[in-house]
Amino acid sequence: MFWLLVIFAYLLGSLSFAILLSQFTGTPDPRHSGSGNAGATNMLRLAGKKLAILTLLGDLCKGLVPVLVANAYGLGHQDQAWIGVSAVIGHMLPLYFKFRGGKGVATAAGMLLGLYPPAAALAIAIWALTAYLTRTSSLAALIATPLTLPLLAWQEPRALLPVSILTLLIVWRHRSNLRNLLSGRERHF
Repeated sequence: MFWLLVIFAYLLGSLSFAILLSQFTGTPDPRHSGSGNAGATNMLRLAGKKLAILTLLGDLCKGLVPVLVANAYGLGHQDQAWIGVSAVIGHMLPLYFKFRGGKGVATAAGMLLGLYPPAAALAIAIWALTAYLTRTSSLAALIATPLTLPLLAWQEPRALLPVSILTLLIVWRHRSNLRNLLSGRERHF
C-alpha cells in the first residue's frame, strides 16, 4: 500500500492548479509570466486574489489528501511523511506539465497539516509574519520551513528525516530567490 500511495501522491501533486486555472480562465501561464513560478504568489501577481486563493487551496489539498489517505490505511507517521514528500515532488516536477512546476511551499503546508497540525500552524504563522513584515514570499518560505524541524524533532521524531529532506528540496527550489535576496533584487508583494 505504501508504494501505491507514493505513486498516487506524486500523480496528485503533479496537478498544477496555477497552470490549470490559468488555462481555464485565459490568464497568462505562470511558468512564462511574472516570476515564472507555478504557485499562488505568482498567481496573485498575474491573476488576482481569487485565483491565487484557489491555487493555494488546491496546492494545500495536494499535500493534505495523500497523508490523510495514508493515515486512514493505518500507515505510520514516517510513511505518511514520505508519501507527503512525494506529493511535494509532484508539485515541483509535475509529470503532466513537462516537469516544470512550483516551489512546493503550499503543498508542504498541506502535508504538515495532515501529518502534525501544530507544525503546520507554526509554519503558517511564521510565513505570515515574515511575509507581512518583509513583503517577500520567498523569504517567508525560507524561514518558515526549517523552523518546523525543531518542533518535529521534539514531538514527531519519526517524521524528522522526511521533513528534513523536504526542507532541503524547498530551499533548493528557492536557490534563484536566495541569489536575488542576497543581491537585493527579490520581488515583493
